Amino acid sequence: MGKRIMVAVIFVPLIILMLFFAPSWVLPVVVSGLAMIALHEVLWSTGFVKNPKISGLAIVLAGLIPFWVFVGERMLPALVTLFLYVVLLFAVAMKSHYTVTMEKMGGSFFLSIVIPYFLSTFIRIREMPDWRYYILLPFVVAWLSDAFALFAGMAFGKHKLAPELSPKKTVEGAVGGVAGSVAATLLYGFVMSACFGAVAVRYGLLILYALLGAVVAQFGDLAFSYIKRQYDIKDYGTIFPGHGGVLDRFDSVIFCAPLLEILIVYFPAIQGAVG
Repeated sequence: MGKRIMVAVIFVPLIILMLFFAPSWVLPVVVSGLAMIALHEVLWSTGFVKNPKISGLAIVLAGLIPFWVFVGERMLPALVTLFLYVVLLFAVAMKSHYTVTMEKMGGSFFLSIVIPYFLSTFIRIREMPDWRYYILLPFVVAWLSDAFALFAGMAFGKHKLAPELSPKKTVEGAVGGVAGSVAATLLYGFVMSACFGAVAVRYGLLILYALLGAVVAQFGDLAFSYIKRQYDIKDYGTIFPGHGGVLDRFDSVIFCAPLLEILIVYFPAIQGAVG
């Protein structure tokens, strides 16, 4: 537990500094790096893809997607990139004399698209008029849901939530995670209004953000646990002491962030003085 807290104390301020004070091009660089590490973790820790050329192509594609989002998701660069990727992928597969299966190619392609594109939510939010009020929300909803679920599970957990996927998760912990996420998100909205100049905060919509976001965040955690259980591994990596790898730390965010992006676009909860 001490290592988890220490990582959070160091890591959270760095995230805030990067999101609010670094030049805009830094964000896609960071997202690209995280996506490439996460993809490497899931492909190699599971042993799903042992061909370095196949995994290398997938990792390069994952690293390029955040920059495609950053420049406005223009279709021609995406078409060129995907065309080259597919041609090279099949060239490697055909040269391998059937040791690279369609399952391996499809799985690596799926993960190389989903992980970076979902993480690129932060790049898209950064382009919104009131981005300063929203950019931290996926972290607030997902990570505080994780934290409250952990503490509630330790204090009250009796009924297993999904023992075959994550033996330590309980129904009581999940409920505590959702409740804690709602409380934290409401407090976040109050702080935005009281301290950072938000002229309108719709608390009912923030509750909706937190309820749906926390549920999906926990679903994301279980989704990546499903992969881990299939390959009998505990963590995807060791880059964050006490947390595991990038994918272990961002699994809930990967699912929560795009859902919140959709809600923000269609049901904005916070409005600034200009926006």
